[in-house]
Amino acid sequence: MTLELTFDRVLARHAELSAMLSGEGGATDSASFVKMSKELSELEPVVAGIRALRALQSEMADAAQMMTDAGADPEMKALAEEEFYALKERLPLVEREVQISLLPRDEADDRNAILEVRAGTGGDEAALFAAELFRMYERYAALHGWRFEVLDVNDTGIGGFKEASAAISGKGVFARLKFESGVHRVQRVPVTEAGGRIHTSAATVAIMPEAEEVDIKLDDKDLRFDVYRSQGSGGQSVNTTDSAVRVTHIPTGLAVACQQEKSQHKNKATALKLLRSRLYDMERAAKDAERAANRKSQVGSGDRSERIRTYNFPQGRVTDHRINLTLYKIDKVMEGEALEELVEALIASDQAERLADME
Repeated sequence: MTLELTFDRVLARHAELSAMLSGEGGATDSASFVKMSKELSELEPVVAGIRALRALQSEMADAAQMMTDAGADPEMKALAEEEFYALKERLPLVEREVQISLLPRDEADDRNAILEVRAGTGGDEAALFAAELFRMYERYAALHGWRFEVLDVNDTGIGGFKEASAAISGKGVFARLKFESGVHRVQRVPVTEAGGRIHTSAATVAIMPEAEEVDIKLDDKDLRFDVYRSQGSGGQSVNTTDSAVRVTHIPTGLAVACQQEKSQHKNKATALKLLRSRLYDMERAAKDAERAANRKSQVGSGDRSERIRTYNFPQGRVTDHRINLTLYKIDKVMEGEALEELVEALIASDQAERLADME
């Protein structure tokens, strides 16, 4: 299907929805009304883009006609030529914006996200790096005005995190962070290294769309709850009651533990929230497997076993291996500020890849 035919179909559907919602297309029940209103709202920016593109093309045609009009005033022809080339320069950008707006939307893009960071190979150094990554995302969230709620932290007692999780809420959270899932590698001289040798360690990041109860139904018979005493760093008890909760989803064997709160009830609620999001993420991964296999790269695969980025402190650089982008501003990346450059580049790469698939 050509782009022009696609544009016509979008405009026709927009007109149809507008008529139905205004009552011209017959009565609709409340559920249908909400569904159609949502679809119309999503089409509005697409339609605005198509109309802007066609208006630009029409202006170009008028200018071109004026340029070739033998009877036109020379000054008017010169102005028309100037306008034509100015419009021609804008055309590719407007076309690309419209094409991007037509790309299939990830239904999870508007959701909040669950962040999980786990120390990988590298012992204490990996745990220290995991803690730094966790704080990097916390700073990045703050720069965007998002809420960053720590759900659970399992610390090492020397500033490192064996694992940590947080709920990040705000506009466009998952859409901007979803490409962060994978193995993050660090190369530097650990503070505990007396010989000054560079070590390589790793941490795993998972970004999952936050699931609602309506997304994942958890049956009580499929869940096993275990309660135990919360443990602090070095094996010291956080409190003297059995407030920590581990919930196991029996059909999948997936287990989630939470000990952040002193209340067993709160820890249970958080554990269920994490479990629901992990199960939802597993469902999404299964649905996306075939699509990802047909993609030319792995930018949007979310494969957590894949090494996606290296942070080399001695050289002051951060390299994203999926898009071969290197930034020599590691301090600003870790502060969350320059992380935006990586996020923008990953989103642009994914869009370019999907546009190529449409052709």
